[in-house]
Amino acid sequence: MPDAYIICGTPRSGSTLLCDLLADSGAGRPASYFRRQSIVRIAEELAVGLMPGQDGFERAYLHAVIEAGRGGGQLFGLRLMRENAPELMAMLDRLYPGRVTDAARLGAAFGSVRYIHLSRGDKVAQAVSLLKAARTGLWHKGADGSDRERYDAEGEAVYDPRQMDDTVAELDSYDAAWRAWFAAENIAPFSIVYERFAADPIGVMGQLLAFLELDPVTAAGLAPRTARLADGQSADWIARFRARDGEG
Repeated sequence: MPDAYIICGTPRSGSTLLCDLLADSGAGRPASYFRRQSIVRIAEELAVGLMPGQDGFERAYLHAVIEAGRGGGQLFGLRLMRENAPELMAMLDRLYPGRVTDAARLGAAFGSVRYIHLSRGDKVAQAVSLLKAARTGLWHKGADGSDRERYDAEGEAVYDPRQMDDTVAELDSYDAAWRAWFAAENIAPFSIVYERFAADPIGVMGQLLAFLELDPVTAAGLAPRTARLADGQSADWIARFRARDGEG
């Protein structure tokens, strides 16, 4: 069995659903431990005792994160969004100098690592989901329909074709960057496409657990903890974008 796995994802590609199911499988406790906006909060929650910029913080934070990401077991899980990857690699280069590749740096920090590439085929729907979440403040709902992750709204969710263009291009660039990184690092990841995962989460989880050398039968007892947020407004935005671009 590997020592760790890294979910290499992009926003609104099903990563919360995946992290939940992996944690419920006993496969670590994956989270975005290296999201720059969350590091101070996580350091406080994990009682690191130091803050970013202080001597010894990075090594102490890494050790605390590894313990948290194991969730009481031996397998460490990490969710890593593409925009946070360069900062993590730079930190590991400082902690483990002399490694010439990112894979070597990650191996020095986490041991034997398996990689999961989580992507979403429909970038238009992904962009709509991201923009609506950012504007309304509602990022996730529980399976029972209750709010699970909601922040103060930035404003009313209004269709903006320029924002859509920019967001679709950004999401395309993130996936392209992951593919280029896998090729450069000679990594063959386990690939999960959101559309198939959302349609058959238990089937995909069985295959993923086998990839991680865990019992795939465990997947049969899992149940998603999140509900989909797409609604009529989402469908309208998608249709408007595709009609403008001649996709409809």
